[in-house]
Formats: sequence, structure tokens, C-alpha cells
Amino acid sequence: MTPKVFTKLLGLFVLLLAFHTMVMELVFHRLVEHTAGATLRLLGREALLSGLIALAVVLPVAAWVARRVSARLQQVVVFARRIASGDLSARFAPSSEDDLSAMEAALNQTAEQLGRSFAEIESRRQELAAMIDSMQEAVVAITPEGMVRWSNAVMHRIAGTPIHAGRPLVHSVRDPEVLACVKGALENREVRFGRASSLAAGRVFEINATPLPEGGALVVLHDVTRVESAEKSRRDFIANVSHELRTPLTSIQGYVETLIEDPHPRPETNREFLGVILKNATRMNRLTEDLLALASVESPDFRLSLQVMRASALVQDAIESLGGIVVDSEVELEHAGAPDDLVLADPDTMNQVFGNLVENALKYGKAGKKIRIGARLIENEVEFKVQDFGPGIASEHLGRIFERFYRVDKARSRDSGGTGLGLAIVQHIVLAHGGRIWAESELGAGATFYFTLPLAPVAQQPLGSIQ
Repeated sequence: MTPKVFTKLLGLFVLLLAFHTMVMELVFHRLVEHTAGATLRLLGREALLSGLIALAVVLPVAAWVARRVSARLQQVVVFARRIASGDLSARFAPSSEDDLSAMEAALNQTAEQLGRSFAEIESRRQELAAMIDSMQEAVVAITPEGMVRWSNAVMHRIAGTPIHAGRPLVHSVRDPEVLACVKGALENREVRFGRASSLAAGRVFEINATPLPEGGALVVLHDVTRVESAEKSRRDFIANVSHELRTPLTSIQGYVETLIEDPHPRPETNREFLGVILKNATRMNRLTEDLLALASVESPDFRLSLQVMRASALVQDAIESLGGIVVDSEVELEHAGAPDDLVLADPDTMNQVFGNLVENALKYGKAGKKIRIGARLIENEVEFKVQDFGPGIASEHLGRIFERFYRVDKARSRDSGGTGLGLAIVQHIVLAHGGRIWAESELGAGATFYFTLPLAPVAQQPLGSIQ
């Protein structure tokens, strides 16, 4: 652009000077025609010579002015290119007061305003990106061509592979439900809903694909795994309770109908039938009590009355209070030793824990003729155990025995009046104390149930107990 500007300005000066020379020549020519003498001719030559001298002086000045203006304009071009490339820090250096300086100042002001506007836009973009990344839902925006426009961090974690902008969604997400919802939103311009179960192992997502006004679609994936699990647990719980209640109710109904239909029942039959009815009614009452106990320990309002107690005292109290349960079963209840370390425990719920564990040992380990209760100190907690010497529990059952209504031997549990809730209640109580619970077993060698209680903080221990 510099040569063009220079050439145009220089050409303008040349034309002006040429025009001036022609005018002067014509004027002097006419003067020469009407005026005789050497003086006029000499004057004409001097005028022509002065014009040539002026031309010689003006040409360098014109070139200098043209180059200076061209350089200033070139700076404007460089400035515009820097702004177009995103360099909003470009500025003109202060110069003399002229028309170009006013233009440069206006351009500087425009660049500053653009910089502030872009900084504000970038700040809002970062805030929006942070908000989207902090969402629990996975979000991905799709272009009208089916390419990924952007996605949040949750979507990256769910997909398991990087999701690159500008690439087709199918390269990162293979779930057919997600792809079908995206296709429907893009092609039909309507909101599509669905459920994805193969996007991530063991997780279920609700899909919401919404078309965007400018084209493309916004896909939101909401994790409903916990909701699904809770709903399944609720259905299973209701089904199990219904089943557990139906069996004794059916038995009671059948025996009562038999008694009613028999006009002359024998006393022995009446006594036998009433005994069966009482047994089933007792079983229903036990189930109701366990359901209430489970509801209590699972409630958010469940609170423990924690006290500082010696581990040895907890074990001794359990053996003394449960001695009456085993006295008629020909099973010996042994004390396996316990430390005197202090723990935080609720005495009432601990009696319930030991009671349920001992009853469970009686049901499944009665053949061993012996149950041991003991404890030992491990690091910052005390580990308690209830051990039987019966047939033991198969390894495939150990991970599920603390589930509600789960039974290793359903027939034996029903015969012994078990509800399948005892170990679930124990687990909730131990966890509420801040402890852990688990079971270990070997077939033919009995089973041992362990649980831990944290040691009492020194600040809560009685002064006499501090050594």
C-alpha cells in the first residue's frame, strides 16, 4: 500500500506543477506576442527557470510528505490486523495533533472498549463453564451436523474417554438411546426423553435432548442410579414383607377355618391347632417388632445415648443377659476374654446387637454346642466377636447376609421363626456407632461375626480411668 500512496501523491504534485508550468508558458507566450523586445523573452525564460527550480524543490518535499502519510497509514493497517487476530493490546503511540492523530486516538479508544467487552465476555464464559462443570448432570452441546460443540467435566467422566469438540458424538458415546434422542432432537426439532443403561457400567441415566433455537441440540444426562436402587429396594422390601406375612396368615386362616367347620372337634385337635395358630401369631408379632426396630434405626431421627463403657463390661453384660436364651438349648456361652479399654457405646442397642448375633448363632450353629463372645484391642478401636462352631456359611453368602430378608437357609430360618432382619438391624446400629461389621466363616468350622467400636476420646474418659 505504501508505493501506491506515494505514487498517487507524487503524481498529484507533478500534475499540479505541470499545469502551473503550462499556464505560465501560455501567459508569457501571449505577453511575448503583444510585447516586443528582449526583456520579455528574458522574463519568460526566467519564469520557466523558476518553475523548474520550484519543481525541483517541491518534489522531495512531496516525497517526504507522501512517505510520512504512507507510514502512518501503514501503522493503521498493522493496528487493524493485530485487532483482527485477537491482539486487543495493540495501541498507537502518542503523536502530534493532526487529523491522523485524532483517528489514531479514536482507534485506541475503540480497542480499549473492545478489550473490556471481550474481558467481560470471557469472565462470564468462564463463570458459565465453572457452573456447568459443577453440575451433577452430564451436559453436552451438539451442532446441527451432529458434532460436539462443548461438554462439561461430568460428561467426560461418564464417557470414560476424552470428548473432543468438533468431532462426532458417536466417537465418544456409543449408547443407542443417547444417540437416538440426539438424532430425534436434531431432525425433528422436538424434545426427546430416554433412559441409558449402557453408558456407564452399573449406572442408569435419564436422557433429555432439547433442540437449540440457533440449531443443534443440548443433551442432559441425569444419574438416577440411586433412585432406581432405592425404588428396587422398596419394591423388594414390600414383596418380602408381604411374603413373610402371607405364610403365617395363610396358616392361621386355614386352621381357624378347620376349627369352625368341624362341629365336634376333639380337644386334642383343638389344642394342636391352637398351638399352630399361636406359633404363627408369635412369628407375625416378631416380624412386626423387627420391622419397627429396623425402621427406627434407619430413621434420620435415630439417636444413640452414648456412654463411656469398658469393653470387658459390654461382653460380661451380654453373657449374663443372654444366658437365659441358651440355657434350654444345650449350648454353652463362653467368655473369650476382653480388654478394659473404654469405648463409646449405647448400652441398650449394644444388648440388641449381642442378642441378635447370639440368636443367629443359635439358629445356625447350635450343632457346635458352644458360642464364644469376646473382644480385643486393635489400634484405635475395640473389635468384638460372636463365634459359633456349627456348619459355617458358604463364601457366596458372606457378602449379602446383612441385607434385609436375606437368608442362607430359608427353610431353617422359617422353622426357627427367623425374620431375616436381625443382621440388618445389627449392621445399622454398629454403623451408627461409627464402627464396622463383617463375618468370616469356613464350611464345617463355624462362623464368626465381628464388629468394632471406636475408643472413647481421652477428654470424655473419667479421670479415674486415665493411667
